[in-house]
Amino acid sequence: MTIPSTFARHRRSLRQFVQFGLIGGAGVAVNMVIVAICAQIGTHIGHVHDYDPVFRIPATDFSVRFYLLYALVAFGGANIFNFVWNRHWTFRSVNRAPFMKEYLPFLLVGAAAQLVGFGILVALRNPASPVYLSSGFFVDGAPFWRRRLYWAQMIQIVLVMPVNFIVNKLWTFQAVRRRHHGENLV
Repeated sequence: MTIPSTFARHRRSLRQFVQFGLIGGAGVAVNMVIVAICAQIGTHIGHVHDYDPVFRIPATDFSVRFYLLYALVAFGGANIFNFVWNRHWTFRSVNRAPFMKEYLPFLLVGAAAQLVGFGILVALRNPASPVYLSSGFFVDGAPFWRRRLYWAQMIQIVLVMPVNFIVNKLWTFQAVRRRHHGENLV
């Protein structure tokens, strides 16, 4: 098999991956803006730091921290943004299933990825972690481009994106549509 024939065979998937990535990049911007807004609201209105605990997990030494709450809110906004644009542009088709039949699997995939992302966020933000974003460059205050919160958020998004693409391509925008239109799944 030659490289040109391999490229021709996978051109559509490559185009979809690039489109998914472009929308994902815009989704990262949406996500980051929401995180920044949440952090500003927390700091200026709620007088909390993003690393402050929201509540302790019973029978453990662990706490759910505000940055995880911000990540959850940002996930919700970015997930809807990404779904609408991926449905409209990346995986457009005349054989669409109804909005909610496609959105629920997309949300489920995103939620699973976000759970992994929470683990990554905790590892990047916890000073006891071997992958902690140390204070050589990363800070918890100003300037914003060095904020540990924002870097950790971006890193976790980038790490979960490839799996998110593959599962959404094969399940949300293929299998769900086939099932909705009565085609046999291969």
